Amino acid sequence: MSARLLLADDEPDILEPLAYTFRSEGFEVDCATDGEAALAAALSGTYDVVVLDLLMPKLTGTEVCRRLRAHSIVPIIMLTAKDSELDRVLGLELGADDYVTKPFSMAELVARVRAVMRRRDLERSVGGSPSLEVGDLRIDLTRHDVSIAGRPVPLTPSEFKLLAFLAREPERVFSRRQIMEHLWDTPYIGDVRACDAHVYNLRQKLEEDAAVPQRIVTVREVGYKLAVV
Repeated sequence: MSARLLLADDEPDILEPLAYTFRSEGFEVDCATDGEAALAAALSGTYDVVVLDLLMPKLTGTEVCRRLRAHSIVPIIMLTAKDSELDRVLGLELGADDYVTKPFSMAELVARVRAVMRRRDLERSVGGSPSLEVGDLRIDLTRHDVSIAGRPVPLTPSEFKLLAFLAREPERVFSRRQIMEHLWDTPYIGDVRACDAHVYNLRQKLEEDAAVPQRIVTVREVGYKLAVV
């Protein structure tokens, strides 16, 4: 079955070649030209990946990402002409899985889409024990479910992958670069501060008080660890 992709961009000169390229690569493609249409399509359809432009009319890409992430764990890739670290971190904090700056090659975006799909598929087919337990935190590696004391905790694909990574070795401290290389499945050459955005987002969902984290603990000048609570 073909992978299904939603492309959202208000620039026809970008949207039309993108749609043509992905269809040529065997994807089933739907398009939206503003934020409201993108959100409605993403919520009503079943997509393998959603690609959102940052600056769209009616609703910005970041707002679409925020609203969509409240209801779905579909992988999201953000597109923008603004090469600002603040924009990157904001997109990641809102739950985006990847971030591509314009101008980009078609081949690069196709590769990024396939990469997030591959990471999702790997998460669904993790070998070994089907679950991990750290204190009252339970991670079902097969069903992609997380719960705390029996309470379900919905996570994005990147959040789930980060948590499962830390949970395989509780109390071990991982550097930001180690974490990002695990999330990307490749040597990571970007700003490792992007790791902080992923951790921030995960803490919002796991901690009773994210300002005073007890589960995902910062080890100053080193990185992060998952503590047994």
